[in-house]
Amino acid sequence: MIKIGAKAPDIPLAATDGKTISIKDFKGKSLILYFYPKDNTPGCTREGQDFSDLYPQFQAANSEILGVSRDTVRVHDNFRKKHQFPFDLLSDSEEKLCNAFGVIREKKLYGRTYMGIVRSTFLICPEGKLVAAWDKVRVKDHAQDVLNTLLGNQQS
Repeated sequence: MIKIGAKAPDIPLAATDGKTISIKDFKGKSLILYFYPKDNTPGCTREGQDFSDLYPQFQAANSEILGVSRDTVRVHDNFRKKHQFPFDLLSDSEEKLCNAFGVIREKKLYGRTYMGIVRSTFLICPEGKLVAAWDKVRVKDHAQDVLNTLLGNQQS
């Protein structure tokens, strides 16, 4: 994982609605970048819904949210529309941004070992530096924790 205080890697990726998005597009805003394993799974859906529910508060705090997984843009578009997420989802099928943030790691499921995305979130300040990171995220209350951290950093 990248270190707190480091400049966030800027790797353009294909996003929902036919866009190409990179971190530099959000200069002057805080950016919440959350990495999740797979669209349309219970935990990933709940995480997206939680960020969506708090989206007006994130917007009021001059911030934007982006979700990132290895799913295709087509799958992302369907997932986003189905759950009415107000933010974009980025497709990192080549794992460029995932590897830059160090979220592709060995995982185990039902005795099988494989490489996959470890649910992680990063808070990037308006100047493009990492100010907070969450690793091996548990979905429950996570979006609220990220919002509280964002608001706390703005008051510092």
